[in-house]
Amino acid sequence: MRALAWHCLIALLAIASANAADDVSVEAAWREEALEVTCRALIDSPLDVIWETLTDYNRLSEFIPGIRRSRVLSQNGAVSVVEQSGEARFLFFSIPIEATLSSTERPPHAIEARLLRGNLKRLEGAYRIEPRADGRNLLSWRGFIQAETMPPLFGEMLLRVSIEDQFRGMVREIERREALRRARREEPRK
Repeated sequence: MRALAWHCLIALLAIASANAADDVSVEAAWREEALEVTCRALIDSPLDVIWETLTDYNRLSEFIPGIRRSRVLSQNGAVSVVEQSGEARFLFFSIPIEATLSSTERPPHAIEARLLRGNLKRLEGAYRIEPRADGRNLLSWRGFIQAETMPPLFGEMLLRVSIEDQFRGMVREIERREALRRARREEPRK
């Protein structure tokens, strides 16, 4: 009976996390010949869980839609060089993406990324974490992306939807990790 109650608790936490990940706002507009995208989500997870997830570069492909591979090539202090491959996809259109990024960590509230090389014309942006008085954190990503080639008519939608999916994937993983952390703390001692 205790095991059943424990599994129910984990299931409820997972459902709560899935619902919270639905509370994501995304804005997109063309600026400077690139798509500027801003994503935001209010997250009920502590700063350390958010930070650990954002900087888990070698495992991003496990929880970020569209990323097939992500690996750290080098680290020098707060700067990591990360190689990624994947695709941006919308309906039956897709753009393969190969990118090597410089990721500069500014603990505990910001991570800035910029394109070093790859098949994109431009990719730069930053995650920001803003603690709230109620104990939650506002996670945002604001950046610019410009592909070398864009499918006519659907290019903006393709990039916007892909970035939104990736941001939602990050939020879901943060919330999943927080649910597991809470469940471990509440786990009955044997």
